[in-house]
Amino acid sequence: MTGALLTGFILFLLKVVCESEPTHAGTDRVEDSHVHLTPQWALQLVNDSLPFSRADSFCRGQFGSLLPLDQLEDQEEPLELLRQIGLRSPVWVRDSSRPVSKPVAVSRQYLQFSALNFPKESREGFAHVNISLPALSSISVCVRVQWDPEWNEVSTIFSYAAPVFTNEFQLRGQVDVQGRILLALIIHGKHLPYKASFPNNGEWHHICVTWRRNSNQWAIYVDGDKKDMGSGSDTYRDIYRDGILILGQDQDSFGGNFTEPFFGNITDLNVWNMSLEARHVHSLSSCLPSSPMLTQDMLFSWNLDLISSHPVVQKVQALLFCPGVHQQMAPQGCRTLQGWSEQQPPLGLTDCSDLLPFICRSSRERYLRMKQMRESQSSQPTAFMNQLMKLSNTSEPVLGQQRLGLDGLAQASVLLNMSAQALEVTQQERLQPADMVSLIQLLSVTADVPSQPPSRAENGSQENFQELGQHFISVADSIISEDNTLTWQAIKEVVNGPMDVVKSIDRMVTRLSPRLMAETDHLTIRSPNIKLEVQQQRLQEGSKVPSFCGPETEKLTKLDCISVPRQKIQDLHNNGFYKLTLVNTWYGSLRPLFNPEENISMVPTVTDGSQRYLGTFLGSSVISTTVLGDDQPVSMAVHFQLQHRVQDSVGNVFDPVCAFWDFDLNPEAGGWWNTKGCEVVSKYYGYTVCYCNHTTNFALLLQVYEAQRSPENEKALQVLTFIGCGVSLCGLLFTFILFIAVGVPKSDRTTVHKNLIVALGMAELLLMCSDWASENEAACFLVTALLHLFFMASFSWMLVEGLLLWSKVVSVNISEDRRMKLYYLIGWGLPVLIVGVTLVISVNKYKADDHCWLNMKTDTIWAFVGPVIFVLVVNAVVLCRVVMVTVSSAHRRAKMLSPSSASKMQTFDLSWAVTRPVLILLPVLGLTWLCGVLVHLSVVVAYIFIALNSFQGFYIFLVYAVYNSEVRNAIKRIKEKRKALSFTNCSQPTSFLPSQRAPITSWSRNPPTPYSPETSETSGPTSSTSTSLVIKNESFRKESFVSFSLKQASGNQQVVQLTGFKPSGC
Repeated sequence: MTGALLTGFILFLLKVVCESEPTHAGTDRVEDSHVHLTPQWALQLVNDSLPFSRADSFCRGQFGSLLPLDQLEDQEEPLELLRQIGLRSPVWVRDSSRPVSKPVAVSRQYLQFSALNFPKESREGFAHVNISLPALSSISVCVRVQWDPEWNEVSTIFSYAAPVFTNEFQLRGQVDVQGRILLALIIHGKHLPYKASFPNNGEWHHICVTWRRNSNQWAIYVDGDKKDMGSGSDTYRDIYRDGILILGQDQDSFGGNFTEPFFGNITDLNVWNMSLEARHVHSLSSCLPSSPMLTQDMLFSWNLDLISSHPVVQKVQALLFCPGVHQQMAPQGCRTLQGWSEQQPPLGLTDCSDLLPFICRSSRERYLRMKQMRESQSSQPTAFMNQLMKLSNTSEPVLGQQRLGLDGLAQASVLLNMSAQALEVTQQERLQPADMVSLIQLLSVTADVPSQPPSRAENGSQENFQELGQHFISVADSIISEDNTLTWQAIKEVVNGPMDVVKSIDRMVTRLSPRLMAETDHLTIRSPNIKLEVQQQRLQEGSKVPSFCGPETEKLTKLDCISVPRQKIQDLHNNGFYKLTLVNTWYGSLRPLFNPEENISMVPTVTDGSQRYLGTFLGSSVISTTVLGDDQPVSMAVHFQLQHRVQDSVGNVFDPVCAFWDFDLNPEAGGWWNTKGCEVVSKYYGYTVCYCNHTTNFALLLQVYEAQRSPENEKALQVLTFIGCGVSLCGLLFTFILFIAVGVPKSDRTTVHKNLIVALGMAELLLMCSDWASENEAACFLVTALLHLFFMASFSWMLVEGLLLWSKVVSVNISEDRRMKLYYLIGWGLPVLIVGVTLVISVNKYKADDHCWLNMKTDTIWAFVGPVIFVLVVNAVVLCRVVMVTVSSAHRRAKMLSPSSASKMQTFDLSWAVTRPVLILLPVLGLTWLCGVLVHLSVVVAYIFIALNSFQGFYIFLVYAVYNSEVRNAIKRIKEKRKALSFTNCSQPTSFLPSQRAPITSWSRNPPTPYSPETSETSGPTSSTSTSLVIKNESFRKESFVSFSLKQASGNQQVVQLTGFKPSGC
C-alpha cells in the first residue's frame, strides 16, 4: 500500500461529525444543523446515503443505535429535526418488531422445480408460453436459468414479439472474455448495453427484468441484487398486446424464424403487469411467499401445462437453493421515516439495499463526552496518535473520525496494521481515553465490513485474511489489557464496557469465517489476553469436536474449557446441516475492567440464613462459543468449566453462579449478566462446571458470603440447642407446677406468666421433635404450622409482658377485666390470625424443602420475622422506660444518704438500678433474640444466641420461680401454716387478760420486700383472712403463737377472733 493511497484514505476518514457547542435550553439545537439535543437524547442526522445494514453499523460505531420508533411519541423529535433541516427524502430508522430469522440447514433450503432443458445438440429447441398479454404500461419478468458453461455465443432467454413489432421485449445474454455472462434488454426494438452480469459457473441464477412506461425506467436484477438500470427506448408507449412469448429463441419474425438459441435449463418463469420493487425481487429470489399485491397483478405463474415446447426440449427436475422457503412471510423491507409525508404515522418500508440518509440516537451525555474527546484529540494528539500519524504520513489524527465506516477489507486491514504497529511502539505509555474510544470504534466498523465471496482473482488471499484477523486480535488485546483499567473507568460515559470489544470480535470472526477457513480446517490466533480458535469440519455420522481450552500456564492445572455435547452435533447432522464451524474465544483480562464499585444485582443462592450475602462480582475469565451450521449462527447447548477463587483474605466464601452476557438485556447500556438457561453441574475446589442451553459469552459470577461454619461447629450448635431446649422445657414445667401447687394469689401478672410458659413450652417441645417429623411430609407440614403458631404465641405473650410492665410503670386507666381480654386477644388471637392468613395465601410455598420450618426462599418467612421484629422493638422501649424509672428511684434514695457516703453509694445504686432490671427482663421480654441479627458476624455470636434463647425457659424458671417474691412468700406461708398446725396437737388455748403491768408484746412479721417487677398485686379484698403472729410476752417467757381471723359481721363491722397457744413442752 503506497503512501499516497494511505494519505488519501485517511483524509477521507477525517470529516468531523459535530463541531459546535450546545446551547443550554431544555430541548435545543446545536450550531451543527445535523444534531438535535433533547434533555435525554442526542439525535444525529447523517445526510450521506447508505444501505440499511451499513447505516446500522455506522450508528453502532458511534456507540449509539439507529433511531428506534417503537412508540408514536418517539416520532415527534426526529420529525422536528427533519423538517427544520428541510430533508424531504425518507431516512432509515430501526424497527424493533422485525422478526429474527432462525437458522435452517442448507440441505433443507432447496426446493424441487420442474424445469425445461434446452440441449446443445439441437438449435431448434424452444418453448411457447400459451398466454395472451394485454397492452402493458409496466412489466416484470422473472426467471431462473442454468447456463451451459460450454456455450459462449449470444443466447436469448425469452423474447416477446407483437404482430406489429417483433423485438418488442427481449432478454439476451452473452459470455465475455472473463467468463462472465452479460445480460441486455431489448425494449421497443432498442438494444440496451450488456452490463448486468453473473459468473458462468453452471449454477442456477435468478434473473428479473422490470420496465415502467411513465418513467421509461428499466432494471435488471440478478440473484436479488440490482445489477443494471437506466432509461428505455425513445418511444413512450405501452408494450403491444396479443404477442407471443417464446423461451430459448429470438423471434426474427412473429412467432417464427428463430435465431440465437439458449442452451441450458429454464424454470420458474413469472410475469406481472407491474414494475417490481427491489424488495419484491429480493423476496422472489429467496423463494419467499409472494405478497397479496404480487399475486393480484400476476399475468403468468410457472406451469408446464401452459407451455408448449419443441420435442427436443425435455422436462427435468431441478433442485434450487431457496433460503426463504421456511419463512412464513416475505420481508417487507426496512423501516423508513418520512418527514414531509401527509401519511400518519409517517412510516414506510423501503428495500434495505437502497441508499438513504439515517438518524442515529445516543444519550446526550455520551454525545457531548465524545465530542469533547474528538476536540481534545484534534488539538493535542496523544503519543499513540502521533505515532499513527507518523506511520501514515499525515498531520491529522487518523482514528476517531470515521464518517461512513469502511468500504472494504483492504481498507480495514490498512488501519488495523498501522494501529497494531503504533501500539507496539508506544506500549510503554498508557492509552489515553480518546485513543481507546478511537480504537474501539475502529474494531466496530471493521467487524461490520461486508465480506463478499472470494473471486478467482482472490484465491491467494488466504494469508491476507489471517493477517487481518491477527491484527484485529492484537488491537483488541491491547484495549482490554489490565494496564488500561483506569482508562476504562474514564470512558465509561461513552463506551458501554469491555463487552463491546467482545461483541466486535464475535461479529468479525463470524463474518469472516468462510474466508478465514477457505483453505484450512483449524485456525488459532493467540495474544496475551485473548485466545481465538476456529474449527471447521464436515458433519457425518458420529461427528464430534474436541474441547476448547484457554492458554496453558505453569500455575493453572485446571484449565478454562468449553465444549459442545456430542449429541448436539449429531442433531445438527440429523437436521440436514453438512458443515460445522466452531468459533471459540477466551478472554483472560476482562474481570479487572468492570467497575469494582458496581455490584451485580442478583438474588442470593444461599437463603437458609446461615451466611450473610455481601454482593456479586465477575470472578472468572470469559469464554465463548459461536456455532455456525452451514455458515449460519446456530444456538445449542454447551458445557464449560472455569476457574475461580474459593475464599478471600478476610475469610469470605464465594459461591459460583453460571452466567452469560445478554446483549439484549438493557441494550442501551450494552447488555448485562443473565443466568437464564444456565445451571451449575458440579463444584470443585477452585473451579466449577456449568451447563447452558445456548451459545454466547460465558463466565462465573461469584456471590460473596461470610465464612461458613465448620461441620464441628454446626454439630455443637445443634447439640447445645437440644440440651438448652430440654433444660428450658423442664424449667417451664417446674415453674407452671409451682404456680399451681403453692397457691400463688391470682393476678393479671401470674395469668400472663402462665400463658407465656404454656406457649413457649409447646414451641420448644415441637422444636425438639421437628427432626423426627421431617421424614413424613404431612407430619412435617403440621409441625411447621404448629411451630409457627406457638412461637408466634410466645412472642405475643412476651409483648403482653411488656405491655403489662408498662402499665405498672406508666399509669394506664384500664380495668383489669378489659385488660385481660385485650391480653388474650393479643396473646392467642393474633398468632392464630397470622398463621391462618399465611397458610391461605402461600400454602404451596409455606414449608421449607429440607426441614420443618417456614420457607426462607420466599416471602413466607416474613410472616414470622415481621411480627418478631415488632415485638422486640416494643419491648426494647418498655425496658428503657423501666430502667429510667429505677434509675430515678435510686437517685432519690442516694440523696437521702449522708454527704460522706453519698457519692460512693450513688454510684453503686445507679449501677445496680440499671443492671438489675436488664438482667431480669431481657430473657422475659425476648430481647435476647436480638442477637439473631448478629449471628452472621461470628460463630461465637451464634453460640451466645443459642445459649441465651434455648435456655430461655430456664431463665424464666429462675425469674418467675426461684427469685419471685410471690412464689417465695407463698412457700413461706405454707411452711408457717404447717409449723402453726404442729402446735395444735400439743397446746391449749390461752386467754390474754389485762394486767396492771402491761406485757411487752412484740408483733413479729416479715415486712414485704421493696418494689420489684415481680411484686404481686392481689386481685381484691377477701371475705375472710387468717394469719399467725409470734408474740413475745414477758409473762410467758417463751414465745406464744397466736392465730387470729378477720371475719365480716353484719353491716360494715368486722370481728377479730384470736386464739393463743402456749407451748406445753410437747
